[in-house]
Amino acid sequence: MSISSGFENYAKSSCRRRFTDDCPSLRLWKLGASWLLSFLLSTNALADATLRPGDTMDLKIGGVPSTEISSVSGQYTIDGEGNVNLPYIGRVKIAGLAPGAAQTEIESVYKTRKIYTNPNIVITMQPQSRFVNVGGEVKAPQRVPFTPDLTVLSAINAAGGFSPFADERRIRLLRGGQVTIIDVKKIRSNPSRNVQLEPGDQVEVPQSLF
Repeated sequence: MSISSGFENYAKSSCRRRFTDDCPSLRLWKLGASWLLSFLLSTNALADATLRPGDTMDLKIGGVPSTEISSVSGQYTIDGEGNVNLPYIGRVKIAGLAPGAAQTEIESVYKTRKIYTNPNIVITMQPQSRFVNVGGEVKAPQRVPFTPDLTVLSAINAAGGFSPFADERRIRLLRGGQVTIIDVKKIRSNPSRNVQLEPGDQVEVPQSLF
């Protein structure tokens, strides 16, 4: 029996003794289970996500002399050209790769240049390293944590929804040097028009003129 199922059985048993399913123990278990599921889904999504310029990652190396581990292991940020600058080998392009493929690429460079014989690279993306900025006429302007299913409409909802003064027909999506105007009312009538967001996107909701 797992720890989770054991605690669930205890919670239900405790609730039966109180003749109700609405007791603190069961509510606590449900809340904890929901949080754990969300965390695992987020972690799995990040493991499969494509690396992009601006991403910060934790990199650890193994299979090398112990004196070298601290020299290479650390936190790195992918530069604007999609490269990560690593000790002994310089810049390696990893933007556009999933973390697993980036690990293999970095290991290959260390081997090809005969720096290490059999390095083992592990890259970990932190959930808080990716955001979408939502501002303007929303109830709670903020940085919204990026998830692979994040859209313009869901990001606005995460920021509290539109304020009473929002112009829902002229939402500005800023991505890199480009600006796209989005009509949310058209998205509501046809959800297939909803736009998938990317890390670093900015969503600006203008004030209505009327």
